[in-house]
Amino acid sequence: MENLLKVAMAQIAPVWLDKRATLQKIESCILDAVKEGTELIVFGEALLPGYPFWLAHTEGAAWDLKVNKELHAHYVRNAVQIETGELAGICTLAREHEIAIYLGVMERPHDRGGHSIYCSLVYIDAAGRIQSVHRKLQPTYDERLTWAPGDGHGLRVHSLKNFTVGGLNCWENWMPLPRAALYGQGENLHIAVWPGSERNTKDITRFIARESRSFVISVSSLMKHQDFPINTPHLDKILEKAPKVLANGGSCVAGPDGEWLVPPVLNTEGLIYHTLDFNRVYEERQNFDAVGHYSRPDVTKLQVNRERQSTIEMKDK
Repeated sequence: MENLLKVAMAQIAPVWLDKRATLQKIESCILDAVKEGTELIVFGEALLPGYPFWLAHTEGAAWDLKVNKELHAHYVRNAVQIETGELAGICTLAREHEIAIYLGVMERPHDRGGHSIYCSLVYIDAAGRIQSVHRKLQPTYDERLTWAPGDGHGLRVHSLKNFTVGGLNCWENWMPLPRAALYGQGENLHIAVWPGSERNTKDITRFIARESRSFVISVSSLMKHQDFPINTPHLDKILEKAPKVLANGGSCVAGPDGEWLVPPVLNTEGLIYHTLDFNRVYEERQNFDAVGHYSRPDVTKLQVNRERQSTIEMKDK
């Protein structure tokens, strides 16, 4: 039925800062989800190859500190170059099994020189095509020490059965105008991806659902001491001050009335499933529709620049 959509939340830990091993783990999760009849699977923010947890625990803002430079270089080497086909295996699985995918990656794009990294949310449709790559608009606090700010090119929505799906990274979900940019394009299934922890998901998930009268899926990763590979550069320095649990999950689903369909799931690794019924969107928009009958575009209106930003524009003629 076009009204029903079975989704899977992949609440997993990365093989931290190991791109190839994390890709294998992601592909395994996709295959497991396919066995359960999943039509959309979502992975957390920066899962491929992992969140920069070291910054908070190794004097991340110190100038010319060797540990930070070496960890940053290791991070960049394990970031994803989409243009070279590094997500081709995932796209093939999507096409072969007709499953749509939202995946958080650290992207090292050629169109920005190939040396800086961006926290990107990639949408792959059920035909295996990459339909959008949203680079996080504003890295949060210490993230700015290793991530570059993105642009509006990926503020896009996509049709999936009767649903219109869009997504944002982590604290972007607290930014009213990017949310409004997706609402205005007809979004009714909002994807919020996080590095992990219930403190991020427990309030904003229900708030966005109630504000937008949409389904909201928040997907978080996990990270514990034992999830750090032993060959991680400067692992002893990272673990010296890091808590035993750095990310406890908190993946959840809220319905268009803002109530829990799946409350935050903590400290459990694996796939979390739920089936959404599109009719609930129409029911809840009967009395409030933020960009429809309850809007006043003659008074307030949002302008969005979706041009992909680059430092050069080449003209060879």
